[in-house]
Amino acid sequence: MHLPHQRGSLHDLADDPAAYDAVLAEVVGQALARLTAEGSLENPAAIEDIGDTSLGITSLLGLAWQRTKDPRLPEAVLRSLRFHLRERVFTEDNPGYPNLTVRNSGLPYARYVLAPGAHPIGDWPSTVWALLQAVNTVETADGLLDDELRYELVELARGYWSWLTEATVFNPQEAANQAIGCVVGGLMLARHLPSGEGESVRKRAMDLYLNEIRARRIRDRGAALPPEHGGAYDNNYGPISLSFLAQAHRVSGEEVFAEDGDVLARYIDARLCGSGFDIGGPRYSEQHSAFEAVLGLRYFGRRTGADLGRYSGDTRWGRHAVGPDGGVDGHFAFMLVWQIQDTGGWHRTPRTEPVCHQLRAGTVTVSFDDRMTPSVIEAGGTVLVAAAVERQHGFGPVTDGFLLCRPMGAVRVRDHRSGDLAAKLVSKPVVGRDHVLRHLQSLYVTDGTRLWMTVVVERLDGERYLLAGMPYVVAEGGRFRRTGDLPPVASAGDMRLTHPRADVTDCFDARHDVTQQQAAFALALDPRGYGNPDEGWSHVRATTALEAGPAPDAPEGLDVFAVRYGAGTEPLSVICEHSPEGLTVRTEAFTAVLGGPDAHGEPELTLVRGARR
Repeated sequence: MHLPHQRGSLHDLADDPAAYDAVLAEVVGQALARLTAEGSLENPAAIEDIGDTSLGITSLLGLAWQRTKDPRLPEAVLRSLRFHLRERVFTEDNPGYPNLTVRNSGLPYARYVLAPGAHPIGDWPSTVWALLQAVNTVETADGLLDDELRYELVELARGYWSWLTEATVFNPQEAANQAIGCVVGGLMLARHLPSGEGESVRKRAMDLYLNEIRARRIRDRGAALPPEHGGAYDNNYGPISLSFLAQAHRVSGEEVFAEDGDVLARYIDARLCGSGFDIGGPRYSEQHSAFEAVLGLRYFGRRTGADLGRYSGDTRWGRHAVGPDGGVDGHFAFMLVWQIQDTGGWHRTPRTEPVCHQLRAGTVTVSFDDRMTPSVIEAGGTVLVAAAVERQHGFGPVTDGFLLCRPMGAVRVRDHRSGDLAAKLVSKPVVGRDHVLRHLQSLYVTDGTRLWMTVVVERLDGERYLLAGMPYVVAEGGRFRRTGDLPPVASAGDMRLTHPRADVTDCFDARHDVTQQQAAFALALDPRGYGNPDEGWSHVRATTALEAGPAPDAPEGLDVFAVRYGAGTEPLSVICEHSPEGLTVRTEAFTAVLGGPDAHGEPELTLVRGARR
């Protein structure tokens, strides 16, 4: 079983002018064949996300006309635009819509579902999308619209903006991607209004961004992030927010959008494995956007010097949105317009400077969570995620059923590079069930193909082992196949791959086809699509787990656990001993010295190639 929503790195899609002309030619072909006598360009199979879709296709036809001057397009643009103005502009309040602040305003809005009261909760984002489709059509169909029709379309966009910002609660779903999209719509609309009115709309858009979006950012892994559905980041919507920030900067020049986009881009870069895999988020744990993310990843990849295009998106939506029948859909058409207009290429080489929440070299990646515990390890083509024992999730030593990875005090991090070796030392104080404070040191070293994880802690009592992750997916040609098998791994102590007992509830067996996201939604408090899979996953009692016993011959008073991931299963020999400089750790590939804290309490780390004495 392959993960359904992570199908290939987005930078693998051709983005030269000829490729985009081919995309537009496909859109044109489907649209002209679909165009009804009334002028609708909607996908007949679509039921939801419908109120803006015909207008979105219209904007794409306008862009295609700009590039090709195809004589078939002017009539199609005008017929479809008049259809939207006539049939898809609603001014009577939608029965059941819960977020109005002004009743019977008479302002236009777009419906998520056309039937009155059928599903009104989605009308706010649908109206944001319709605003964006409208301003794009004003620009792409320039030269096809007479003054009267252009005025009517601009007035409609102004009405959408007023409904979004005056007649209803702003950002009612607490989804930053929608809210930033609304701000972008205001900034683009302002350019088509008389100077005084345009400046007023622009100021209102900036105020909303600064006070309703930026001021509500949530911190995660050291970054202040625009929140998605109650959490700091979402695998699907986070990169879409990045695209909106890119467009906001492109159309306004306001430096705040560039600064905030840089922060979000660096955060995404630190989350992503080298293969583009990522997991976790408040709305969709494993679902990834596709073309909607390209603008932001490409734009800010260039700004930050990061290969963000490795992000593994859902290539079923590789170019544009599609309906249930696979046919082109106008939803998110504005992103394709902006993507084509942004002619800069991808930055394709990784950032090389150390990053606090990631260790990455070659085909090896360790991404760390906010507590500096690994959230994802990728090595040897296998991705491991945090395992669980007794509802405790993470990587770290387990004693008496208690996982030692949650810090009780300051966490210290030291990075070091030596030739082709890259290392990170994480030191954190932890407390077990016995309330004893212990100092845990975790050393991660990679040569680009293998990863050594060595964990040192004061001697633990009784049975103890290192919880070393849950094998979850294997990278295969840009796709990710579910796995529950023992990965290429070696341990200095006894090692085993365990699975939950079948009769224990709220557990996750990696050998089964169910995905982490599906299991998490089943345990979430709200229905699928509205619940928080991260919260649901936190209720998992136990998972498949890689468990490594302590290494023999550890120094007196210490337990040492050592695991090597990737590139072969030959035995792992680790020697640890005290030296004047600190604790020396020797493997077949390197020698590391874990020194005592410096004058500022920071740990010392030195690293050399080879097992030197």
